[in-house]
Amino acid sequence: MFTGIVEETGKIKAFDGFNLEVECTEILKDVKIGDSIAINGCCQTVVKFSQNSFCTNISQETLKLVKPFKTGDIVNLERALTPKTRMGGHIVQGHIDGSAKYLGNSRFELSDNLEKYVVYKGSVCIDGVSLTVSSIEGNIFEVAVIPHTRENTNFKYLKSGDYVNIETDILGRYVEKFLSASNNCTITEEFLKENGF
Repeated sequence: MFTGIVEETGKIKAFDGFNLEVECTEILKDVKIGDSIAINGCCQTVVKFSQNSFCTNISQETLKLVKPFKTGDIVNLERALTPKTRMGGHIVQGHIDGSAKYLGNSRFELSDNLEKYVVYKGSVCIDGVSLTVSSIEGNIFEVAVIPHTRENTNFKYLKSGDYVNIETDILGRYVEKFLSASNNCTITEEFLKENGF
């Protein structure tokens, strides 16, 4: 689990379609084999590390969903939560749902029918950054990005037409599952009124 508060940016040193190596500094201070690190919001397991980089193995399932990893790209990095970590962002799993195209001016175009999970004033994770949705119309949404976030993430390198990783809020996906007809849901308006809602 993550918060969506980026700890540092790193640089992809090498990627061969399976092995990914990322150069960084802050993330390595207490790293161990088996640790989880979010790379642009995508949870990955550390399989090897050195004084200035760590390595992960990228599964085919991950490669189907995330924007392509390219050598030289700057990526957002965050270590997994610990019991003492402040929850500054929102609950982020590091499980990418799809991608979005950057349209400029903090606006993004969603792909893969994800718009139903993105709501006004709700949370969305873009390349591992927890952000608040400031407007949404159809599959186009805008987020509020403060200067600190822009300067301390890879957002400062985003160009119109670039793709980003999207993780929607897990709460919305659970609500959809519980309320789906296939689950023979018995929650009705009457049930909600009877239970104080």
